[in-house]
Amino acid sequence: MGLATYDIVGTSGEWHVQHDGTSKNTYQTKEAAFEAAVAAASLALRQGHGVRFTVPESATGAANTG
Repeated sequence: MGLATYDIVGTSGEWHVQHDGTSKNTYQTKEAAFEAAVAAASLALRQGHGVRFTVPESATGAANTG
């Protein structure tokens, strides 16, 4: 089987999960994007794929709207 890659990209308040070069949703936090990627990766594992995550070192949390 193939390799499923999930790259967490963005900045505070606008995080995305890139999978196969596309990102469909926006998340408020890096952690929320990671959790979404893990859920998708679970399915990929069940289908026999290898999984790789890339998560940047950066500030976490939602954008400051105050």
